[in-house]
Amino acid sequence: MFDSNTKFLIVDDTRTIRSLMKEILQNLGYSNFDEAEDGKQALEKMKTAADANAPYGFIICDWNMPNMTGLELLEARNNDPRFQNVPFLMVTIESERDYVLKAVAMGVSDFVVKPFSETTVKAKLQSVYNRMKK
Repeated sequence: MFDSNTKFLIVDDTRTIRSLMKEILQNLGYSNFDEAEDGKQALEKMKTAADANAPYGFIICDWNMPNMTGLELLEARNNDPRFQNVPFLMVTIESERDYVLKAVAMGVSDFVVKPFSETTVKAKLQSVYNRMKK
């Protein structure tokens, strides 16, 4: 599993979802996280953290948000060499094949479908970790 000091960025326009994800991560032994309300705010935080030599080690991002969607943030991650290797877990209610295929083609690490549980998040984190170690 990822190191307990991994710095997570939780991106969702719903405060309740961000709080739930933080609680789940705490239960899994993580304590280093930040949050953003949309992709635009997340991208600014990613740039600031990278410039301060304290980059995020994992991004958990909602798909549907105002200002900048999760897919747009994923594209921005892909276009900046500082972020290209940062795991990106997409949280979504979208389960349509076309949506999933588009995100996979863009390099998303994995998906969590709402509503989600601690068990699901843990399994997805483990899956991403296992693929990265190969």
